[in-house]
Amino acid sequence: MIYLDHNATTRCDERVVEAMLPYLHGMYGNPSSLYKLGRIARSAIDTAREQILGLIDAPGAQIVFTSGGTEANALALASALDRGLAISAIEHPSIFENAVYYRQCFRDLQTLEVDGAGTMPLLALDKANWQAGDMASVMLANNETGVVQDLAVIAERLAERGVNLHTDAVQALGKISFSFKKLGVKLMSLSSHKIYGPKGCGALAVAEDFVLKPWLRGGDQQYGWRAGTENVAAIVGFGKAAELAKTEIDTRETRMLALRMRLEQALRTIPGLVIFAEQAKRLPNTVQFGIPGINGEMLLMQLDQRNIAVSSGSACSASSGEISPVLTAMGVEASLAKSAIRVSLGKDNQETEIDQFVDVLKTLIAN
Repeated sequence: MIYLDHNATTRCDERVVEAMLPYLHGMYGNPSSLYKLGRIARSAIDTAREQILGLIDAPGAQIVFTSGGTEANALALASALDRGLAISAIEHPSIFENAVYYRQCFRDLQTLEVDGAGTMPLLALDKANWQAGDMASVMLANNETGVVQDLAVIAERLAERGVNLHTDAVQALGKISFSFKKLGVKLMSLSSHKIYGPKGCGALAVAEDFVLKPWLRGGDQQYGWRAGTENVAAIVGFGKAAELAKTEIDTRETRMLALRMRLEQALRTIPGLVIFAEQAKRLPNTVQFGIPGINGEMLLMQLDQRNIAVSSGSACSASSGEISPVLTAMGVEASLAKSAIRVSLGKDNQETEIDQFVDVLKTLIAN
């Protein structure tokens, strides 16, 4: 199979699997226990925390492990209850749907507009109604278009108003270098399976001067913020994946950007094809495009029949059949948005796979 859907998930790295195996069998202790097996598990979790903090450059921050990026986002928003919340118009469904569901619990809920390139202008922040202590949630990199926001500038503008910034960095993690400390955010959502780690494990990074509200109650685990026995093996895998990403990120970023440029050069030869947010700063691995008159879901299935895996957008809403809210927020015409295909490259993709994908795509469009 030619796998070109790494924004949906990645294959677990063999080195990650190797690191996890001892904690699936021999080192099975509960990390809250005081005897040796428990202390070994606790030490492994502490090591994973440091590995993840090292990847995102967050000295002094806390890491709360969750079941994934979705729970990390929900945990972050829980700290905005009884306060004002503003979210960008291009957020992941786990932000948007949680915000709408808990609408009555916020002092105010606002949506921050983006421009046609999928970036947030500072004017959107200036137009919003803020009170000190409110929260904004703006993703670092969009999972569909790959657009990267200038979060440091956004955070600075919000700090002037006493507003705390949360960012969903799930798609940016391991693909581009960034610094939690320099971005100036208070909360950051992360996920393991996007960086060649196991599924079912995520994290929320919490700035040392931010007081998080408890999420799951029933135990003192994780500073009392999220009760429940930790998934030690998955956490160890997440930590190892973070360690590898930190070591290899420059090589990965350079390679994926070269592949993306090769892909985009070939796509531009297809008449009428539009690369969404083409001029914006984007992740090195992500290309979303549309072709007038083409049904994106039908094209996706035709590619699947030829053993090529791509997506039409967010894997978390792929079955809804609705037009992408991200593209709608960017002002993309509905008929073009329905044709959207997202290609997201991985560290192990090859040039030959890019060429084969384009050849098959051209054949399908012509028929």
